[in-house]
Amino acid sequence: MKTRDKILLSSLSLFNAEGEPTVTTVDIANDLDISPGNLYYHFHGKEEIIQELFAAYEVELIDILKAPIEKSLGAKDAWFYLYIVFEHIFNHRYLYRNLNDILQRYPHIAKRFSKLLELKVQAVRAVGLELRSQNIIDLDDTMLERLCDNVAMSLTFWLNYNQLRERNTSNEIMIHQGVFQVMSLVSQHLRPEYRYFYDECCALFDALAMSDPA
Repeated sequence: MKTRDKILLSSLSLFNAEGEPTVTTVDIANDLDISPGNLYYHFHGKEEIIQELFAAYEVELIDILKAPIEKSLGAKDAWFYLYIVFEHIFNHRYLYRNLNDILQRYPHIAKRFSKLLELKVQAVRAVGLELRSQNIIDLDDTMLERLCDNVAMSLTFWLNYNQLRERNTSNEIMIHQGVFQVMSLVSQHLRPEYRYFYDECCALFDALAMSDPA
C-alpha cells in the first residue's frame, strides 16, 4: 500500500475513534511511524486529508443512494439496502458526529453534503413509491414526503443521538439500531398483511441486542 493511502486509512481510523477536531497531522504521522515532513509531502495539512476522505465517501454514497432510484427494491431488499446505507455512514462517522463544526470549517464540503442530503430524500422516496405500488405500505403523497424527511433525518443524526444517549453497544448493534429506527418509522404505514415483516425485524433486533457482548 502506498504511503498516501496509508495516511488516509490512518486518518479515517483516528478521526472515527477520537473525533476529527482532536486529531492533528502529528498524531497521524506518529500513528504511522513516519515523520511529519513525510506526511506533509503527501498532504499539505489536515484540510487536504479531510477533502480527500470526503470525496471518496461522497462517490461511494452517491452510488449507493442511486441504486433504488435506478432499480426498484422489494421489501426485504429495502431492509438490506438500509443496512448498507447505515454501514457506509458508520464507516465515516467522524463526519456525522461533528457535522455542524466540519461543515462550518469546510464550506466547500457543506455544499456537497447538502446535495447528498437531497439524494438521501430521493432514494427514500424511490423506495417508498415502490413499496406503495406493491401495496406493502399505505400512505398518500403528503405522508410519503413526511416519511422521506424523517428517514433522511434519522440517517443524518442517528449517530449523534446514540452518542448523547451514551449507549454502550457494539458497532454492529449500533448500525442495527439505526436500521431498526427507520423500520419503526415505516411500520406505521404497513398494510396489516405485511405487519409480520416488522415483527420479524423486532425479533431479530432483540436477539442481536441480547447477544451483544458490549
